[in-house]
Amino acid sequence: MPDRIEHVVVLMFENNSFDRMLGCMKAVYPTLEGVDPNRTLVNPDFPDSNHVFAQLKNAAYSIPVDPGHELDDVLRQVDNGCTGFVADFAQHAPNAPEDDRYQVMAYFSLDSLPVLHTLARNYLVCDHWFSSVPGPTWPNRFFVHSGTSLGHVDMPNGFFHPGIHLYDQPTVYQRLSERGNTWKIYYGDFPQSLLLVEQLKHPLNYHRLDDFFKDVGGAAQDFPQYVFIEPYYFGAKQNDQHPPTDVRHGEALLAQIYNALRGNQDLWRCTLLVVLYDEHGGFYDHVVPPAAIPPDGHTESFSFNRLGVRVPALLISPWLDPGVLDTQFDHTSLLRYATGKWGLGPLGDRVAQANSFGDVLLGRSTPRDNCPAGLPVPDAQSNPMNVALNAHQAALAGFSHHLEVNVTKAGDATILQNSRSMAGNFAEQSETVAQRARQFLAQASQK
Repeated sequence: MPDRIEHVVVLMFENNSFDRMLGCMKAVYPTLEGVDPNRTLVNPDFPDSNHVFAQLKNAAYSIPVDPGHELDDVLRQVDNGCTGFVADFAQHAPNAPEDDRYQVMAYFSLDSLPVLHTLARNYLVCDHWFSSVPGPTWPNRFFVHSGTSLGHVDMPNGFFHPGIHLYDQPTVYQRLSERGNTWKIYYGDFPQSLLLVEQLKHPLNYHRLDDFFKDVGGAAQDFPQYVFIEPYYFGAKQNDQHPPTDVRHGEALLAQIYNALRGNQDLWRCTLLVVLYDEHGGFYDHVVPPAAIPPDGHTESFSFNRLGVRVPALLISPWLDPGVLDTQFDHTSLLRYATGKWGLGPLGDRVAQANSFGDVLLGRSTPRDNCPAGLPVPDAQSNPMNVALNAHQAALAGFSHHLEVNVTKAGDATILQNSRSMAGNFAEQSETVAQRARQFLAQASQK
């Protein structure tokens, strides 16, 4: 019997580990692989390994320093039973105060993230969902869209020589289009998924985040079958939860998305909301990443024989009872579910062998009638503004320049104007990147 899900909505946040965000749920679900406050784990400092930092509750909503999460960082962090997180951070930020090192190990106490924790109490927590690559944002987001990063594990840097690779692999969106399934990507300011060459062919499938809340109020049959939501990555509206942004902005976005879906009863009864994080962002998690198989033959830079660090993951639907799902998943499990559900074509070896969560959607004969009707939207504090772009933002800024110069048929005056504005302050740089996305999609949609 097929599941009753007709619409899949995926919301992917940035850079937080499972222990940090959902480890506290062990108090609700004793079998959950989380944080035991009576037996907290420690990491040694650097260079003084006799000085250790323990897991402490009450993680800060915003921290000023972005922990390392490139491939080399992650391999150091998970070495020797996940004991290298603090030492790696200390080598990146040797002058950071001691409290920042504690924040690498800290976790949010129960209900200090009222939206995420309420949803975890009421739906299904996946406590063995790992990022697909022990590395940064871009390769992990490529895995969630296509099942591979074509062997690349790096994040390009710089505005004018971004070192962007050619990501021309098939995507789940390509497979959906080939089968006649409907899909949309809703984005806040700049959709990172445009880095995939196949996505450049579908500008009409890209819509601003505000449009999601309009579309979700319509008839269920008119809503796309597959939706991916990219939050704001820049500026005062940043709600991707990437340090140093206040994670409560992401909490507000999650509440708004849940409330919108929950408010349309016909759509709610046939929708699965998947809440994910691309990677752990350098924050501590105690579960050693397991082995994996490479997605393809691109293993020159990395063997792709192990998964990345464990990340938060929730499956939200009236067809799911509250609880914990301890099956091993990674981002390709989402693609395994989608390709199996809709009979899509193959997306590489990792997807083919990944575990699907489809079976858990078959456990009920009727949808639940006791789901929370709505969640309060937190009042987030003013976002701390970066003095400079973080690595993810700088990489997107570089790609936005590439997109404008090499893809968009824009006049030289526009290019020069935008290039100059990248030399301005953070707010001006953020607006320039967003403007480039709007410009490209508007022009491409007219072709």
